[in-house]
Amino acid sequence: MKKTYQTILENSTYTVPENCLAIKTIDMHTGGEPLRVIMDGFPELKGNSVLEYRRYIKEHYDSLRTALMFEPRGHADMYGCILVPPNDERADFGILFMHNEGYSTMCGHAIIAITTLAAKMNWILLKEGENELKIDAPCGRIHSYATIKNNKLTGVHFHCVPSFVVGLDRVVSVPGIGDIVYDLAYGGAFYAYVDLRKNKNLSFNLTPEDNRKIIQAGIDVKHAVMAQDKEILHPFEDDLSFLYGTIFIDSPLDSKNHSRNVCVFAEGEVDRSPTGSGVSGRIAIENIRNQIKKHQKISIESITNSIFNGSLVDELSFGKFKAVIPQVEGTAHITGTNTFIIDPEDPMKNGFILR
Repeated sequence: MKKTYQTILENSTYTVPENCLAIKTIDMHTGGEPLRVIMDGFPELKGNSVLEYRRYIKEHYDSLRTALMFEPRGHADMYGCILVPPNDERADFGILFMHNEGYSTMCGHAIIAITTLAAKMNWILLKEGENELKIDAPCGRIHSYATIKNNKLTGVHFHCVPSFVVGLDRVVSVPGIGDIVYDLAYGGAFYAYVDLRKNKNLSFNLTPEDNRKIIQAGIDVKHAVMAQDKEILHPFEDDLSFLYGTIFIDSPLDSKNHSRNVCVFAEGEVDRSPTGSGVSGRIAIENIRNQIKKHQKISIESITNSIFNGSLVDELSFGKFKAVIPQVEGTAHITGTNTFIIDPEDPMKNGFILR
């Protein structure tokens, strides 16, 4: 009789039962922030634009979002994306973002990761120098660039959609905290930007040790701003008119950097990266305050000490706003591949979250 261990070695391939759904993913991270890229097995989405695909997945397959983002396959701070057809033939592909609350309109760390993946998997014909990808996100078309030197990927950056400031130094009363000064800006998503140096009643540091305090304060500020501020309005698209999160700002831990960003978004998720769309909004804020020059690069830290470099590419009018085109640069890595099984007989097939 064969020993059990020998039998295990000879029978290590699992055959997915016909009544189960098998979804294949590639997992990545950008500056520590996860990205689960759905590659195969997801049901077909219907629509004629990225925003229509976004509405369709919300209405028909939201249980698969929770299955892939929530425990036991993910966790409360998991992030994912799925690729869809672009809005028109001028773009390479479209992308939908997903997290613990739903579907965001823009995600810079995901753009950096998917551009890295496109280069590593030869989705595009690469040449020496900059290789452009046109990606249709819910917020609009993103121009992303993979830089190749001596046949090696050496850098990724993207140009965000027009980013703008709605208001500076607004004040909101937050229960349990008091009055908070914030800036309201858009970088593909709307954020309330709260500088700790202006808000001494926020008694925490932007470090992992104060993670729980950061989460609670981020949630509290977001809800207070949502209740009070009536100008969280995109000039052209109602689907983009909501507050995505709170971004806390402080001095950098490393003096060679410009500042530190920690974003609390969706349902209390903490971004491990400096937040690509958040950095885009920061560039708009720095510009309107005349604190950044065209093509000047600033380095912004995250809670994990990872860095995004942001700069001002161009200025333009966007509706009634004076807007900018920001550039954001970061680094992503592949961490693994998965085949997730959705078993209809599993009582926890749709996932759950414990904080």
